[in-house]
Amino acid sequence: MTRTNPFQFIQQVRAEISKVVWPTRRETVLTTVMVFIMATLTAIFFFIADWIIRTGLVALLGVFG
Repeated sequence: MTRTNPFQFIQQVRAEISKVVWPTRRETVLTTVMVFIMATLTAIFFFIADWIIRTGLVALLGVFG
């Protein structure tokens, strides 16, 4: 493996960074909104699943009543 000097390394890093395609402001906002929507839906799903399991166990075991 050959070693590159610091100047070559910096040139290579700058060349790679110039290839990066950064998201637009609109893409960033849409992605953020989608993450919040999916997190909310996931929380609702697990709340309902937990409620169903808890209700079933309470009915099965006769706890809390």
